[in-house]
Amino acid sequence: MPVRTPLMTRLGIDLPIIQAPMAGGGDTPELVAAVAEAGGLGSAGATYLTPEALRAASSTVRSRTNRPFAVNLFAPQAVPPRPDDGAAAVAAVTEAGAAVDAPPAELPETMADPFERNFPIALDSGASVFSFTFGLLPDDAVQALKARGIFIMGTATSPADAVALERSGVDAVVAQGAEAGGHRGIFDGASGDPLIGTMALVPQVVDAVSVPVVASGGIMDGRGIAAALALGAQAVQMGTAFLTCAEAGPPECYKQALLDAGPDQTRITRAFSGRPARGIVNRFMDRIEGPDAAAGPLPFPWQNALTRPMRTAAARAGDAGLLSLWAGQGVGLSRRTTAADLMARLAAETEAAVRGIGI
Repeated sequence: MPVRTPLMTRLGIDLPIIQAPMAGGGDTPELVAAVAEAGGLGSAGATYLTPEALRAASSTVRSRTNRPFAVNLFAPQAVPPRPDDGAAAVAAVTEAGAAVDAPPAELPETMADPFERNFPIALDSGASVFSFTFGLLPDDAVQALKARGIFIMGTATSPADAVALERSGVDAVVAQGAEAGGHRGIFDGASGDPLIGTMALVPQVVDAVSVPVVASGGIMDGRGIAAALALGAQAVQMGTAFLTCAEAGPPECYKQALLDAGPDQTRITRAFSGRPARGIVNRFMDRIEGPDAAAGPLPFPWQNALTRPMRTAAARAGDAGLLSLWAGQGVGLSRRTTAADLMARLAAETEAAVRGIGI
């Protein structure tokens, strides 16, 4: 690899590649460790894990590699009141889930933000990097991370958000373009999304902050990595590219949907979680948000809790039509491989692309 950025040196990685955290099962300890062993930074999306599961996952990663890895949480979120008008949404999810023998959908009586529960576990996980999305960390959390010498990365979808992150004390900013799959790091999920593409966002964030910038969104191969480096990023963060690796967590029907999909088959939806996220269009998205929808999605995290049993049953049944098929617009470049092979190919492709454009 002819490129060596200051961020790579600071993180202790050999390749400018960060495997994106994918809360909900997309990443596994095996994937995180494999990426780390191959010279990148593996990331564990831990928001939905219990403290016990997060401890176990971190222990598994540490048992498989001595190299750096990251743990990711959502920044603290205010949980809106339990919806009073959720009956139609409950009925719609129950009806859809019947196709895979899911239990009747129901809303929990209460929900609590998981940050306070999981942050102390993340501090003790052995991770050298802590990343987060959906806003800013409380100052006491930033100070606790700095006291441990843990590198902090926050996610921005606009230059203004990047500036706010730098002022809050992060060590690097992940500039996440509109092409990205899954939940993007917009600070307020209820407000409008600027939908700034990666190519436009990254250089503006690079100009707006003095900390290193990581490019994210639609990057699937070495050409994308080289382009991000040319825009001023010091590394890239890739999620969709890793979902079809052998070590990744999605069920086979999800992986096959990724391999079969084209870039025109993704859209941003609130159907599964109540918060904007990009995924492959399927029948549940059409059912909840189509012109004949009987009920729209509830706010996050209530919709996420409501659809979880249906998604679990769909994964067990191999029914991709009821799964949240999170994927970025580069999905058409997906390839079935192992994490080690993918990392080697990305390194070779990046080197070829860099030589080709002379940076």
